[in-house]
This record gives sequence, C-alpha cells and structure tokens, in this order.
Amino acid sequence: MTRRSALPLPRYVLRKPSKVGGWAYFFNPPTWARAAGCPVAAEALGTDYQAAVLRAETILLPQLDGWRDGPDAVAHAGPTLDWVFTEYRSDRRYAQLDLRTKRNHEVGFRLVGQYVMKDGRKLGAMPLASITTAVTDALYNKLLIIRETDAAGNITERERRTTVNHAMKSCRRAWNVAARKNPGKVPVVNPFARMGLQSPDRETPTASYAELKAFRAKAVEMGLASLATAALIGWEWLQRETDIFGSFEVTHYRPKERPNAVRVLHVKTRDENWIPLFDDNGVALYPELMGELDTIKRVRIGGLMMRRDWGTRAPWPTWPTPEEIDLTHMSRKTKEVIRAAGLRDELTFTSFQHGGFTEAAEADLTEFEIRAQGRHKSAKVLPRYAKRTMKQVAEGARKRRATREGEK
Repeated sequence: MTRRSALPLPRYVLRKPSKVGGWAYFFNPPTWARAAGCPVAAEALGTDYQAAVLRAETILLPQLDGWRDGPDAVAHAGPTLDWVFTEYRSDRRYAQLDLRTKRNHEVGFRLVGQYVMKDGRKLGAMPLASITTAVTDALYNKLLIIRETDAAGNITERERRTTVNHAMKSCRRAWNVAARKNPGKVPVVNPFARMGLQSPDRETPTASYAELKAFRAKAVEMGLASLATAALIGWEWLQRETDIFGSFEVTHYRPKERPNAVRVLHVKTRDENWIPLFDDNGVALYPELMGELDTIKRVRIGGLMMRRDWGTRAPWPTWPTPEEIDLTHMSRKTKEVIRAAGLRDELTFTSFQHGGFTEAAEADLTEFEIRAQGRHKSAKVLPRYAKRTMKQVAEGARKRRATREGEK
C-alpha cells in the first residue's frame, strides 16, 4: 500500500517512511542557512503530524526567521500570522473538519502566509498588529490576478477569484478562532472580515460535446483511457465523480440477472438506479460507452470498474478514512489532460456531468426524463418505479443522441 500524507508540511519539514509504518517528520534547515552558521539545527520531529507542525511553526521556524532577519526583526514584535494558522490547526474545530475543507484552508494559508512583500519578508512572519484592513485589501488585489508564461514566452493573465476568496475566508476563520483561544493576544479587529468578497460570475463550468470528445481523445493518447471512459459515464449517466470512481463496480454492469442494464449506486444515500442499455427494439442506447465497458469486463471479474491505467491498476481514489474518499490524484490528472488538449483551463471533471445535463435540456427532454436520468431510486421502491423510469431513460437517451448527431 502506498503511503501518503494528506496535509501539507511547513517550510523545511520533510517526511520519510517510518520503519513502524506511517510517516516520520524531520526539520532540515536550508543549506545556505547552515553554511552561514545558523544556530537552528536539524532535528527529528517524530511521527505525529500535528505535533511536528506545531513545533516547526511555533519554535523552529520563528527561530530560523529571527536569526535570518536579525535582532531588530519585526517578527519578534508579537504573535505572527503563521502563529494564528498554527493556533487554528491545533483547535478542535479544525480537527473536526473533513479532509477536503482542511486542504482548502491549507491552500489559503499557504497562499497568504507565503506571500513575499517588497522587502523580501513573508506575510506569515509579520506581527498581527501590522496586518490591517488596508494590507488585506491590497493583498487581495495582488493575489487575484495570476500571470503565466507559455512555452513561446507569451504572458497571459487569468483571474482566480474563487481560490483567493477561499483563502481570505480561511484566514478570517483562523483569526477568529485564535482570538477566542487567546483573549487579549490577538487584535480585536479581524482584517480579513467584511472584505466585500464577490463570488465569480459562473458556477461549475459546463463542457460542450466537442470538448468531451477532445478530452477523451487526448486522455487515450496520454495512456489514460480510464479517464476517457469515466468522462463519458459522467456525460451519459449524469453521475458524480465520487459515484464513478468510488462505487461503480464491474459486477454492476450487465450482471447475469439483468444483462441489459447497469446499476448505479449513489455514495451518500446508497440509493440505486437501474439504467437500460437497449431500447425496446434491441438498439444499444450508449454504443461507445458500452463498447469500452464491455472491453473492461472481459478482462476483469470484480472490483471497481474505473482503475488507474498503469502499475498495479490501483483505484483512482484513496480513502484517508473509511468514510472519506479522496480524488485529488484523479483531479490533477484530469487537469493535465485538459491542458494538454488545449481546452479551457477552468474545466474540471465535473464539467462533463454538467455538460450532460445541458445536453439533456437542449434535447427537449421532459422534466421527468431528465429526473429519470439523473436521480437515484431506493432499492425498496425500485419495483414500483423501474418500468416507468427505464422507459423514460431510454426515450431521453434517444433524444440526446438525435440532437448530438444533428451537430455533426
């Protein structure tokens, strides 16, 4: 089993596999600091993640920064922003968050705390008294636009409003928690509050059918055929990524008792929905998708249908806890394919599911037909709804294919 650390590490902290299992953490000052006579030495931080982060960010890093900045360093003027982040991480309210929320917070802490000011210092090392509303407003505008240079040397700009908004909200939350834990130690005015954040104009971007085809072709070219198939499942069956990668098993597709249907299980509610694969005349409703799934089923008798395309064919997700599914690796690979295919950078895997819903609406499906394709029925009430639902799904699939073929 591959070991991994779900959360990021502070500066100069490394992780190595522990002989007893899990990870061991080490503080390793940079070479230039050791060469310059830095008194802060390398040390082992143990195997407890929270304890390692706490020691690194509250003791070792402040000592290193204080030595680097000199005796008059402003970092010694009281608690710093990095200290606020550490206080929040050590609080029960942070510990109770799900993995994805923690990661979003850590992205925000890193984006804000690692921001380098004109004098070369990082904002995270600044005392809280110096971080005012004027500072955070200016920081927001600086972080909002990101400039990228392509292989030809062309500079492009793009807005990352959602990411920066999340970062400001994460800092606001950390500040409030730290202030409540340490009365009188944190300034009363939270500079990350009431910033007038504006949400992006769009929700999750919707992919077009042409973008779906381009993504699938590039994924196959890159040796990621499973992502190509998964994207088509999201488009055709309107399923969420957690359903496709975390619950769709080989035995759900054309089982012996129902060889002309596929069973889709909803992860959260554990409801199920049977989708027909042929119409009343025996014509395949999803010929491309069925061809790919039939190929997979010929060489695999069980387990998850969507697996990685290399090595031991491990599942795409990992499970930090039995109740928590982590699709970070899949999301990163999806983004690599999107960029390699020259598609819009804002597209995500979820964009293909949204594209399927949009196609269904544009094909003039009735509300009942769209609900039949996208909903999940409990196994207890399936016998009552199965006949009506499957007929609606079949009619909806025919309408969608007719619309799609008319665009060719």
